[in-house]
Amino acid sequence: MSSRAAHPSGVGRRAAAEALGTFFLVLIGPGAVMVNGYTGGAVTHVGVALAFAFVVIAMVYALGHLSGAHINPAVTLAFWSVRRFPGREVVPYVVAQCAGAVAASALSRLALGSVGQVGATLPAVRPAVAFGVEWLLSFALMFVVMAVATDERVADGFAALAVGLTVGFSALVGGPLTGASMNPARSFGPALVGGLWQVHWLYWVAPVTGMFAAARLYEVLRHAAPPPVPNAAVPLGVQGPLTAEPNDRDPRRPTGIG
Repeated sequence: MSSRAAHPSGVGRRAAAEALGTFFLVLIGPGAVMVNGYTGGAVTHVGVALAFAFVVIAMVYALGHLSGAHINPAVTLAFWSVRRFPGREVVPYVVAQCAGAVAASALSRLALGSVGQVGATLPAVRPAVAFGVEWLLSFALMFVVMAVATDERVADGFAALAVGLTVGFSALVGGPLTGASMNPARSFGPALVGGLWQVHWLYWVAPVTGMFAAARLYEVLRHAAPPPVPNAAVPLGVQGPLTAEPNDRDPRRPTGIG
């Protein structure tokens, strides 16, 4: 058997990594929601938010160099929308992410039953408010992802922490309102396994459009010139001197987190 036949294609390996990453995201994040319900609140809302943050950090460190660790169809589509991800790989990534999410939800339901509504995202506020919450949280997440994934001026080695903390603070604030999904696959898995489809469209449209807007805005702001400073001093930011032009990562290469 040839070496090529013995190993899956490059896109196949990357899609498999995305499936695995999304599997663990849904197993741990919505899984924490289910365990919280099963134990009568032992995990707590803060614990659920931390579970999401920690699993995202771990998966970005583990898979960022393999597949980009999108683990979110909206992230994949947003990268594609600004020509930072090849269109031919969008469908394999999205299918793999959704498959991983469904597998994790099925395993959680097998273990714990339908407790905690299988970790499904169901809004506690009216749909218009829920849409706004999901849109803004998704926008914030993708804006951070664009910075750490595409801009060489961002400090190296902190992508996983930045993205994980963004997911964590979003879950802290938005979790009680909408579930703070920001991820169509994360919502799709529990919805399919639990048969809970109430306003499910919201958990696709809001993250995708919010992330499209964030990706586009970052591309617009990327080349913003620093303000003039008297006496030729160098304008500073919290990470050091500001520069007018970034050493941009090659936009022709597939983009991921890490």
